Amino acid sequence: MSEQPVLIEATRGRIAESYHRGCIAAVEPNGKVVASTGRIDLKTYMRSTAKPIQLLPLLISGAADRFGFTEEEIAIMAASHSGEPIHTVHVESILNKIGLDKSYLHCGIHPPFDKTVQQELAGRTPDVLQNNCSGKHAGMLAQCVAGGYDTAKYESPNHPIQIEIRKTIALFSGIAVENIEIGVDGCSAPVFGMPVSAIARTYAQLVNPSNLDPKLQSASNRVVAAMLEYPELIAGTRNRVDTDIMKVCGHSVVAKVGAEGVYSMGILPNEKYPKGLGIAIKIEDGNDRATGPAAVETLDRLGLLSEEQQGQLSCWRERSIKNHSGTFVGELRPVFELHFQL
Repeated sequence: MSEQPVLIEATRGRIAESYHRGCIAAVEPNGKVVASTGRIDLKTYMRSTAKPIQLLPLLISGAADRFGFTEEEIAIMAASHSGEPIHTVHVESILNKIGLDKSYLHCGIHPPFDKTVQQELAGRTPDVLQNNCSGKHAGMLAQCVAGGYDTAKYESPNHPIQIEIRKTIALFSGIAVENIEIGVDGCSAPVFGMPVSAIARTYAQLVNPSNLDPKLQSASNRVVAAMLEYPELIAGTRNRVDTDIMKVCGHSVVAKVGAEGVYSMGILPNEKYPKGLGIAIKIEDGNDRATGPAAVETLDRLGLLSEEQQGQLSCWRERSIKNHSGTFVGELRPVFELHFQL
């Protein structure tokens, strides 16, 4: 039996028929745990929650300014986008600016996340630009071109840009480079394995990089500003919890989904949490349907949502379950407690 508590239960009628277990960590930039539930020493991969951190070496190098990347293009490099035209146009623009085309992208092809765009394809093969990771890969290619590196195997863990990214992940997470587990993501780029508490710390430092060197501070602030200004580019215009959390919470929370039930948020320094917070959620069974309810409930349990904001995010906090006829038959609802550290 799992040692993790139930975070989300799925009901049908008056019976809870399935359960999603997991853990949640809320930490400060120095790694101090403020609140948690479950075993946050569980090691898992960051998956796409790593994207804002993976982008930082490009900004530190000055390549973003050299190529004249817009803030929208910075946002799309940190995105797990829905494959809508507002996303693909920016990925294509990045490639144009660095003198490459989409054939250089090694992220592969999958159906776009957005259901409307899927329907518009009408059976045609999706474009590689519609891959949710295409912006990240375009950014990696930009780093290659700027540094004069080979673009043929830019996603290899031993490529110079990936080594630099791994060092940055280590710095933000507080985990030594040699202790970060490396796997291969769905888009073929490296993924980084570490405790859930360390994933949370990366986001705490992202939103409050005051203890880092000035170049990292500037780069972090730029990524956070782009995410907050263009939440629809980070996720999508329809049915994306990242977008809705950032829009509803104004310029106070950055939110980022990862595959296999991983979710991260950064709470910018505020009156309640003057050092800011990083939050990481891991749904043990990897079912992404549970991340939205867990994320919104966590924000509320931390005292970060007004009554109005609770109402605006209620569709994510308790998600309706409908059958194939569209009839309401149950819901996903959070059932966990957060335990605050004294």
